[in-house]
Formats: sequence, structure tokens, C-alpha cells
Amino acid sequence: MQWQSVKRLGATVVLVGDAYDETQAYAKQRSIDEGRVFVPPFDNTEVIAGQGTVGMELVRQHPGPLHAVFVPVGGGGLIAGIAAYMKQVRPEGKIIGVEPTDANAMALSLHHGRRVSLQQVGGFADGVAVKVVGEETFQLCRELLDGVVLVNRDAICAAIKV
Repeated sequence: MQWQSVKRLGATVVLVGDAYDETQAYAKQRSIDEGRVFVPPFDNTEVIAGQGTVGMELVRQHPGPLHAVFVPVGGGGLIAGIAAYMKQVRPEGKIIGVEPTDANAMALSLHHGRRVSLQQVGGFADGVAVKVVGEETFQLCRELLDGVVLVNRDAICAAIKV
């Protein structure tokens, strides 16, 4: 588990909730109670801009045409940042989101034209298991994404093996 590595490095680890959304609510409230700053992991313009540097690295490392870039989607920060950068410098390239079938909040939100909140999410791909995508990330993705593909657990396992 990722949290065990963080704990080994000396951090205090508090496990709250079954999915990211419950954890975020706890962290926001705790930051208020303790007078600390909450740094959101995806729904923040500065965080999204920082994630855009991944797109910059892709362009630097691949100076030729990029036909498509496939990006995992959780709350949408990584793909929003990459898409914002890529559509400026390589507008011909397609930006495709990849979501687990049991955590497909972005795909459903784009389909319905508004943010959709899932009742539950699968925990297998825990890094992208959010019940609702960010407000800012949704607006950017609605404007910039060329599509989203859904993958099941078997496809994720097969990709990990490769």
C-alpha cells in the first residue's frame, strides 16, 4: 500500500473514508480546524497548470507528430493540464482520457454535459477512483478532450503486466 511507504518515511498517516471524496472532505475540515492550507490534488488552476508540464515533457521528448495521448483520469487534473498545454502547441493531437469502468465519473459527466456524482467507485485503480470530478477540470475537459475510453479490471491488469 502507498500509505505504508509514506508512514515509513516518518509521516503521520490518517486513513479516512472508502474513496477519495470522503478523504478530501475530512482533509478540508481538518485544515480549517487546524488553521492549515488545504492543497487540492486536482481541482485548482495552479495544480492543473503544474500537471500541464507533463504535456510539455511529452512534446520535448517526442518532437514529431503526436497523433494521440492517452491519459488516466481521476479528478481530471492531469488530463486537464496536459490537454490545455497540448492543444496550444500541438492542436492536431487527440487527447483521450482513460477511466476504469467502475470509476467513470468524467465519461458520464461529459456525456450528460454536467458533473455527475457516482454512488460508489471501485477501488482497484485507487489512484483514479473519485466519485465526482473537479469543477475546473470538468470545464477544461469538456472543451479540450477528444474522448474517453473505459477499461475494465482485466485490461488494467494486462497493461500492468506489459
